[in-house]
Amino acid sequence: MNARAQAAEVALPTVAFTLDHQTIHAFEGETILKAAERHGVRIPRLCYQDGLRPDGNCRACVVEIAGERTLAPSCCRSVTAGMEVQASSERAVKSQKMVLELLLSDMPEQGYKWNEHDESLQHGELSDWAARLKVTVRPELKALRREQPKADLSHPAMAVNLDACIQCNRCVRACREEQVNDVIGFALRGAHSEIVFDLNDPMGESTCVACGECVQACPTGALMPKTQVGSQIVDKKVDSVCPFCGVGCLLTYNVKDNKIVSVDGRDGPANHSRLCVKGRFGFDYAHSPQRLTVPLIRKAGVAKDPQALQHLNRHTADWSEVFREATWDEALALTTGALKNLRDTKGKKSLAGFGSAKGSNEEAYLFQKLVRTGFGSNNVDHCTRLCHASSVAALLEGVGSAAVSNQVHDVENAGLIFVIGSNPTGNHPVAATWMKNAAKKGAKIVLADPRVTDIGRHAWRTLQFKADTDVAMLNALIYTVIDEGLTDQEFISQRVNNYEALKENVKGYSPEAMAPICGIPAHTLREVAREFARAKGAMILWGMGVSQHVHGTDNARCLIALSAVTGQIGKPGSGLHPLRGQNNVQGASDAGLIPMMFPNYQRVTNQAAHGWFENFWGMKLDDQPGYTVVEIMHKILAPDSDPHKIRGMYIMGENPAMSDPDLNHARHALASLEHLVVQDIFMTETAWLADVVLPASAWPEKTGTVTNTDRMVQLGQQAIEPPGDARPDLWIVQQMAAGMGLDWDYAGEHHGVAAVYEEMRQAMHTAIAGITWERLVRESSVTYPCLSEGDPGAPIVFMDHFDTDDGRVHLVPADIIPANERPDAEFPFVLITGRQLEHWHTGSMTRRSEVLDALEPMATASLCGADLLALGLAPGDVATVQSRRGRVAIHVRRDDGTPPGAVFIPFAYYEAAANLMTNAALDPFGKIPEFKYCAVAIRHGGTAPAASGYLAHAASGS
Repeated sequence: MNARAQAAEVALPTVAFTLDHQTIHAFEGETILKAAERHGVRIPRLCYQDGLRPDGNCRACVVEIAGERTLAPSCCRSVTAGMEVQASSERAVKSQKMVLELLLSDMPEQGYKWNEHDESLQHGELSDWAARLKVTVRPELKALRREQPKADLSHPAMAVNLDACIQCNRCVRACREEQVNDVIGFALRGAHSEIVFDLNDPMGESTCVACGECVQACPTGALMPKTQVGSQIVDKKVDSVCPFCGVGCLLTYNVKDNKIVSVDGRDGPANHSRLCVKGRFGFDYAHSPQRLTVPLIRKAGVAKDPQALQHLNRHTADWSEVFREATWDEALALTTGALKNLRDTKGKKSLAGFGSAKGSNEEAYLFQKLVRTGFGSNNVDHCTRLCHASSVAALLEGVGSAAVSNQVHDVENAGLIFVIGSNPTGNHPVAATWMKNAAKKGAKIVLADPRVTDIGRHAWRTLQFKADTDVAMLNALIYTVIDEGLTDQEFISQRVNNYEALKENVKGYSPEAMAPICGIPAHTLREVAREFARAKGAMILWGMGVSQHVHGTDNARCLIALSAVTGQIGKPGSGLHPLRGQNNVQGASDAGLIPMMFPNYQRVTNQAAHGWFENFWGMKLDDQPGYTVVEIMHKILAPDSDPHKIRGMYIMGENPAMSDPDLNHARHALASLEHLVVQDIFMTETAWLADVVLPASAWPEKTGTVTNTDRMVQLGQQAIEPPGDARPDLWIVQQMAAGMGLDWDYAGEHHGVAAVYEEMRQAMHTAIAGITWERLVRESSVTYPCLSEGDPGAPIVFMDHFDTDDGRVHLVPADIIPANERPDAEFPFVLITGRQLEHWHTGSMTRRSEVLDALEPMATASLCGADLLALGLAPGDVATVQSRRGRVAIHVRRDDGTPPGAVFIPFAYYEAAANLMTNAALDPFGKIPEFKYCAVAIRHGGTAPAASGYLAHAASGS
């Protein structure tokens, strides 16, 4: 909530006024409360909180203004020149004390907020202000105390204690105006008024999405996280970054006895203290009893059976029948010896590595350096290949940079916000709040997606196009812009290449011709195109609904063209923003964790770049691109005669046995490796197929940097120690390097993290030269490109040139390419996969969080009501969904945002793994699989697993 002060504020004109007989200066338009606070005068306040709209309802902050009959609330009264204000006059103080006493008189004897001075439970800010003003409640008022409402403990994460509610309205404003979730409101009138959830439902049965903004806003403990009921004394508070999606929310861990007991949002540039349900309540995965705590070695004679993954005892994570404990020395010697032997006897192409977008930049950098210098090839990749590889390919080709042009928060400057192939309220909830805030201020949201998701409630227009028809719809928009003379000709002539080829290509894509193909009426397509072109700023944000197709690169090419021909790039409120899915997708890619690029997107085939890195690392390097995620799976199963057959792998923090397409094929490949070492925090599906498992560190257990979707390099600091003999990932990678014969020396605390960062900064000097480790420690977050220490960073790029060889956009026309697999009579439905709000990626972390698991414990397939009726299904029934590659039995739920003929399944559930069915067909440019489209059949019935999740028997975990 707390909005950061902008540098421009210091230059605002000021006005002089008197406060308690002293002349002071306020910024023009500043409130009395804020001006007083800046000058060291503290005025009581309860309904006021920085970042929330001033409401003036509690009247604790009243002041006396000369010449006015009534006292004025200082929180919402602006200063005027010459105003005479008294905050501590007898009349003002008497009124302030009266308000505090009246509120205290209705409170229960024992509060919910811990007072560290006398170790009692009091009433938070109300008690603090009462103590400051020496207010006590008269017995006569205590005798009139209201009847205390019962606590509502129906929600898994939050306790509702309305006996402590002072109706300050902060929770209402936080819910309705900040997060724009519209759950909390006021009901009834006068003495009977109360805070309610939806239609006075219990909180746990309401539409609350558990962002916890209300908890963070509440001054008294009327809304509390359940983990902090009782004593709230903590041993330390540690600043870090959220470990989940790519928004990169800054947060503070509250730690007691080496456990995170709660999380507070921190005033970072990406979130301004806002969090979502995962960031606020999903932290306890780090303390799961199923954490790996010792190195493991597969027992002799125990085969790798990928079919057994369906029957593993995940509830206890009991690995004792498959693995044995080992020392670190034994495990490292075994695995590096095996990998080194394969390299030396079968060739450097026989090894590969999957790094992680869930770790730090430093880990990603060292991992790719290990593969390139220790393994000897460029066979290194990570999950970016499975989410935005096609976006990266198109952006590098078109504008010369794979990162976003404008940050998410810049939607506040947009007239039109074009959201395509993305479910931001589910996948990037805090980013979605900025979009919803902008819509409330007049921006027009256009949602383009085969599924109508929650952001559609705030949309000006919804383009629910038929799945797989992205290019048809987008070319129709480009056609309209050109046909109706809405192009920015000056921008095109000065900054765009290949416009004439694009213009010629879209001649056959009129809205009238495309309407039957994409399912959007021609007049709607024209209306949206006009508004996009004419808006003061039009910003495009997209997700994996754009990228995960065989034509994903073409989809992104069309988005680049739409922005370019309208001149909607290189200025505030415009541009191109592929929303990154995981916390360090951007940073891991920047650091070189991709097979065709060195750090900072320098192609391995570029002779100058290749020579620079050979000199920098002091070793000969492979000059040919390596294989990508899906290609590596194919190469594992290649015949022995293939000189590039992959025989050994090192996987750090990735779970391809759940995240890859066509899982039966991927799992068969992983089980076929001669040697597989997996480094992780849990026994993931991939770890069960390993020869050696190395217990690693969770994000709160390490210090390092990550780079969010906004190009912000951000520092996370270690809050807790790893359990048992688990070790930091950075240490493990360095030990692996030593075992492979590399002579690395990174000195310093946290296993040399600052030294590794400094080396990475040199390798990426054209992007982050100005972001030193010391600066990150000081500032927490710095945006790149940043080329000097005094450089504030560039939140908007391409203002005057693009990063291409000639500084201009390179347009690439695109035509319709159908999906690799189409529905037919045998498989008549389209399967769409994705994430959901409560769970993240393959679920190995979030499904071990008690709150998140309680909120969304079961795998479901979403179908519209019409399809459920036609199939004879009711919500909650079990159906079997089957493709040409695999099947799952799963419970169904009704979602009328899912179009007829389609089914949506999240891929976080091992018991109904959506990727058993998905198609491994690749986009030829981005080498990304077609997760978002494959043909399936659905029939009533099947046997869904009786027990789901990891928590059913967690207490007995090994």
